[in-house]
Amino acid sequence: MLETLRPERKTILCSIDFSESSVQAIEWSLTLAQCMRAHLSIRYAYRLVQSRSGDVFHLKRSIEDEARKKFLHIEHDHLIGKGVAYDFEIEVGFVSNLIGAHAKKNKLNMIIMDKHVNTHSGETFEELMNSLRVPMLLIP
Repeated sequence: MLETLRPERKTILCSIDFSESSVQAIEWSLTLAQCMRAHLSIRYAYRLVQSRSGDVFHLKRSIEDEARKKFLHIEHDHLIGKGVAYDFEIEVGFVSNLIGAHAKKNKLNMIIMDKHVNTHSGETFEELMNSLRVPMLLIP
């Protein structure tokens, strides 16, 4: 019996911070995902620094609730009805570490992000690109 080969799912990772540049990154990601027939994984990474009140759980929930609200606006204005499958995740940590972890778990075809998103880990974009060996588009 002849087995048919299924094409591997293509994935574009878009890291955002809800700035105007990251909205442009989503627009570029969407356009490329449409052209490549790729899945779009959108990630928002943030650092969780303990507040003076010490209520880290409340702070985490507040940051994530605000991120979900902001994403709903982006989703409504840019993603719904565009014919691209996508997912959105909110993650605590350094952008570069989260991108690296996502790349190890999933085959990425491209990474798109705002060039002003600070990795905060001391790792440069060049080091990140070299370690992942995935094409990266930085949006000014």
